[in-house]
Amino acid sequence: MKILFVCLGNICRSPTAEGVFREMAQDVETDSAGTSDWHVGEPPYGAMQAAAKARGYDLSDLRARQFSAEDFDRFDLIIGMDASNIANMERLRPAGNATPVRLFTDYAPERGMSEVPDPYYTRDFDAALDLVEACARGLMATL
Repeated sequence: MKILFVCLGNICRSPTAEGVFREMAQDVETDSAGTSDWHVGEPPYGAMQAAAKARGYDLSDLRARQFSAEDFDRFDLIIGMDASNIANMERLRPAGNATPVRLFTDYAPERGMSEVPDPYYTRDFDAALDLVEACARGLMATL
């Protein structure tokens, strides 16, 4: 199984989701990407890395990359952090491709959130981690 986590810049939410999920499901291949090219090649945002590290997740080996149409063929499941990310990905979907694209918060409906808020803007890295962990546990239960 190969799962791709996607957000806007690939420096906060999606690398955190990747880092958390790879700890929970070490037999699943994971990656992350952003729908924009703003941070390609950069490591996850420092404050996000620090918050993740405090909970035992090491994101330091990750580097931002941009989502591409080829990702639909490379992954079994693609997970977006918000509806805008999903819409941006769907515009690149190759004709006839059926790779499922899901909203990450669908895996933690008890949280009552429709998206993973971007801590780059909210500055609430711990709340983002709480939600990512809940979503990751929910995703694990489906595999």
